[in-house]
Amino acid sequence: MPSSPKRRLPWLPIAAFLFGLIGLSVAAVTLLVPQRSPVASAVGGPFSLVNQDGRTVTERDFAGSPHLVFFGFTHCPDVCPTTLQQISDVLAALGPKADRLKVAFVTVDPERDTPEALKSYLSSFDPRIVGLTGTPEQVAQTIKAYRGFSKRVPGKDGDYTMEHTALVYVMDARNDFVSSLNLMRPAQETARDLARQL
Repeated sequence: MPSSPKRRLPWLPIAAFLFGLIGLSVAAVTLLVPQRSPVASAVGGPFSLVNQDGRTVTERDFAGSPHLVFFGFTHCPDVCPTTLQQISDVLAALGPKADRLKVAFVTVDPERDTPEALKSYLSSFDPRIVGLTGTPEQVAQTIKAYRGFSKRVPGKDGDYTMEHTALVYVMDARNDFVSSLNLMRPAQETARDLARQL
């Protein structure tokens, strides 16, 4: 004899509860498992440049440890030297841990910034900062990979300056973008944040 609808009804709340529990479990797993940001994974990429000693350097040379990437140029009147000094101060504040952090200064002005020019310029800052240059095409490709910007701005008497992205990229050991470095505070505070990744 078929069971009456009244006898089947008590199972409906239980089934609804179980389905809800499964849904909550799926949602919890989705929220708790770290997700890589689409923006983060889109910043950075393959490049091939030359350092201040004339040696070819690629993104693979920076893999394996956290690193900073900063775009600038040696004829920059204020932002670049100020930022490089701030990075140098952070490296000093890190102490021995700074040896685990790599730093790249990528020129946006390859016409003037030869390896020799970079070597001379960077001698005023922390020696762990590596200068990178290349052909205009190589530099443009690197800037594009980091979603950066640069533009030549004519000046007087045939001179020129460069407008460019001025943020300092914090990259992890897998060459993935983590954040931009906050230098608008004491170097010790910035170093303390970076130390957590080293």
